[in-house]
Amino acid sequence: MANSREIRVKINSVKNTKKITKAMEMVAASKMRKAQERMRAARPYGAKIRAVMRRMSHAKTEYHHPLLQKREQIKNVGLIVVTSDKGLCGGLNTNVLRVAVSKVKEWSQEGKQVQVCAIGNKGFGFMQRMNANIVSYITHMGDTPALDKLLPPVTVMLDNYLKGEIDAIYLCSTVFVNTMKQEPTLMQLAPIVDQPDTISKSQGDDKLGIWEHHWDYIYEPDAKEILDTLLPRYVEYTVYQAVAEHMASEQSARMVAMKAASDNAGNLIDELTLIYNKTRQAAITKELSEIVGGAAAV
Repeated sequence: MANSREIRVKINSVKNTKKITKAMEMVAASKMRKAQERMRAARPYGAKIRAVMRRMSHAKTEYHHPLLQKREQIKNVGLIVVTSDKGLCGGLNTNVLRVAVSKVKEWSQEGKQVQVCAIGNKGFGFMQRMNANIVSYITHMGDTPALDKLLPPVTVMLDNYLKGEIDAIYLCSTVFVNTMKQEPTLMQLAPIVDQPDTISKSQGDDKLGIWEHHWDYIYEPDAKEILDTLLPRYVEYTVYQAVAEHMASEQSARMVAMKAASDNAGNLIDELTLIYNKTRQAAITKELSEIVGGAAAV
């Protein structure tokens, strides 16, 4: 059994760790509120533009934009992976990367080549260790998502799709459900197809996931000018919203993880204190026994 000094050192060490985790929990709680406000502000526009794009995938126009055309054969796939720059947020990044790796293995078995756009330092490092074909990336985004920083790596994927180097683009990210729950999702960005809106569905809005009918639009000045401008903006904004959702999820997961760490540290301190008291009591009892034994011998 360790002596009293060693136990006291352990108790002080755990107390210092608890102070750090408690401070990180409070910081994460403060950042979480701001991140959730940004995320909720982006959701209405994101849901509406996704609904318009899904209806537009059934529209019949003289101009057919590449983002609305399905390729006959899909040989090359682009994957945008959204993760955080920092850790200590539970299994948030692990869950996203698990979904991404599973899909990459599935595509590889089908003989498809995968190009990766990594958003976030954790995803970028993981994809490097996998020897993935990383064509663009961005790290150190800070606590606030900036569209001008996200445009360059996303534009690389869009340009490769428009040039025919990749035949489909997928987005793997996390959707914020509530403070205790964040779901990893995989959605197809290009070509734009009428698929269930997994983001809106995970937010509790099932009505946006099914359409009973479709309709066409009137384009002014013309379909080409509208679609050439609107469709790339749709892809860029969808990625922006995914980053905002992931940042809110990150702060929530970090707050929960740090609270659990603080609680575990408190429990460990109580256990070590009990062991310290028992060790100290045993030492006192031993000294008394030696004194009594010595007096009896005299």
